[in-house]
Amino acid sequence: MTPKSRTARVRVPASTSNLGAGFDCVGVAVDRWLTASVQVDEKSSAVTISRSGAVAKLSRKAEEDLIHTGFRLACEACSKAVPRGLAYEVSSTIPVARGLGASAAALVAGAFLAKGALDLDLTPQAIASLCARDEGHPDNAAPSVFGGAVLGIPVNDGESYAFAELAIHSRLTLVFAVPQLEILTSEARRVLPKSVPHAIAVKAAAKSAALIEGLSSGDEALLAFALDDVLHVPFRRHLLQGYDSIVSAATNAGAFGATLSGSGSTMVAVAPRENATHVGEAMQSTWRTRGQTVEVIISDKIVDGASLG
Repeated sequence: MTPKSRTARVRVPASTSNLGAGFDCVGVAVDRWLTASVQVDEKSSAVTISRSGAVAKLSRKAEEDLIHTGFRLACEACSKAVPRGLAYEVSSTIPVARGLGASAAALVAGAFLAKGALDLDLTPQAIASLCARDEGHPDNAAPSVFGGAVLGIPVNDGESYAFAELAIHSRLTLVFAVPQLEILTSEARRVLPKSVPHAIAVKAAAKSAALIEGLSSGDEALLAFALDDVLHVPFRRHLLQGYDSIVSAATNAGAFGATLSGSGSTMVAVAPRENATHVGEAMQSTWRTRGQTVEVIISDKIVDGASLG
């Protein structure tokens, strides 16, 4: 029998996570995309990868790329052997190491490629869980899989996750200011304390509840309260010089508040739709005074999740 050559193609969105008080559990899909394809060649014994766009300069071996990691995780979840011959092609408009979920998008892409190329019996929920488990938190993987805004929580001691769609009021727009500066997630994790005082935990719980209701209702006071995080941002803001001035620029321009996108370096503001352009320009101008070239992304629509085909 002639060995089969199987292929699959996937498109996965970027994501912003935390939005201040939703640390490690709230994420929103963003209109920047990773596209990838795979060809399974049973006559080959090599794993190769061709990269372009935002990932063109990545130098890690194909076997160590997060695309291949996601592919392998999906195979393991279905007790399926990973084919020896795999040829990946990947292109991305998601900035790397900027707090826009580039790593999660790659993991999700790899898992979907395995599902498509090998006809694996994996639901989107299963893919979101296995990728979240590998990352240690679901706030980027979930919106990359499902699209929109998503709440993800660990269940069964973190062996799996439960997900719920979150509502975002139609008046709200997310405005991103993406600098050239890179902040590695591993570095941002290292600065977090192992514990916080009870009073801080109480305030964090209130802010998390305010974030969910504020996103749904568009309430200015709730969003301003929620975006002023106490659980992770106070320990990370020193990694991003000018953090306070950028938040001030955004709020003075009409945003309800601004915070780190993920762990940075991207900043995200939540603003009324009519103020979005002005907010983006203000954040960009403030960062320009610090010598940073900044891309502004205005996300004013619900972004779909990952899709094969």
